Amino acid sequence: MIAQIDPFHAIAISREAHQLEAQGRSILHMEFGQPSTGAPANAIAVAHSVLDTDPMGYWESQPLKERIAALYAQRHGVAVDAEQVLLTCGASPGLVLALTSLFAPGARVATARPGYVAYRNTLKALYLEPVEVACGPAERYQIGAEAIARIDPAPVGLILASPANPTGTIIPPGELRAIADICAERGMAIVSDEIYHGLSFGEAAHSMLEFDPGAVIVNSFSKYFSMAGWRLGWVVVPPHLVDAARARMGNLFLTPPVLAQRAGLAAFDGIAELEEHVGTYRRNRALLLDALPAMGLARIAPPDGAFYIYADISHLTNDSLGFCQLLLRETGVATAPGIDFDPVDGHRFIRFSFAVSSDRVEDAIARMVPWFQRQGSGQRPPEGA
Repeated sequence: MIAQIDPFHAIAISREAHQLEAQGRSILHMEFGQPSTGAPANAIAVAHSVLDTDPMGYWESQPLKERIAALYAQRHGVAVDAEQVLLTCGASPGLVLALTSLFAPGARVATARPGYVAYRNTLKALYLEPVEVACGPAERYQIGAEAIARIDPAPVGLILASPANPTGTIIPPGELRAIADICAERGMAIVSDEIYHGLSFGEAAHSMLEFDPGAVIVNSFSKYFSMAGWRLGWVVVPPHLVDAARARMGNLFLTPPVLAQRAGLAAFDGIAELEEHVGTYRRNRALLLDALPAMGLARIAPPDGAFYIYADISHLTNDSLGFCQLLLRETGVATAPGIDFDPVDGHRFIRFSFAVSSDRVEDAIARMVPWFQRQGSGQRPPEGA
């Protein structure tokens, strides 16, 4: 039996966007959660030197592991041994590593709905059963301890994300503690996706390690460090899982690219540059929040962090994929349909990524405001507007 994996529709949107771009259309890419900026300048300089001097090979950087472990002490007050840190080829293999180290095929694992498309599909690909918990405006689109307590029978695990994709919502520390407590009570292991840590617009996000030292943490250099194309991430596992996780990493993925590891270590010294990117995201968030009323988008998830706005468009359509395709073709703005993140209710949602330059966000708003207004009035915009 082969697992049935749903397509990632934003990829299809992006493919069409690039085709239109190749035809000479002006396209604004807001479909993917990837920074439009590059790695910090010092990381790029180190990479140039490595290319000239290092033959590279299969290698795991102990200094990088130690620097990542130190991050948890500095940012969260949590003691992590460097040997608990496994370097991965991004967060996606990290998720596979976490799930295969914790769960046997057939195990039931809870996730929030809406949630990142790969949670559901990776679980299915590994013959695990996703248990999706509907989370709406009343829950700030986030799973909470009460909802976890109501799942019957109790699943063996939980995938958590704060800040979350597609909503950008952050779980406050009191609720994280309550989640840790109910999961311990029900015998549930926690996988915490913390890939958007560092990207907060109010209170900083807390690590689940502050409340559950046995949680498995997945993180990456793709978002805050602006290194999506370098394919470098990490997983933090409790001591009793180190050997099992390391065996899986070695057999499934070997090691991350040496070039990326060298650059990733240098990126820790480029924090000032990275904080400038966060400032850009903060401005972009404000620009979009100011523009949404004119677009008729009043019902959104609170974007506490990450770089997304998840908006309810049910007053305009019941087909978010078709709506995103139309928006792209008629305005040149590429976005992500909600059905990627929620197969039940996502047909009435759309996700904007504002991980681009502020001038591109301003351009996107100038194109979208009149287009959305015409949609809301029932007047179709002219083809190619």
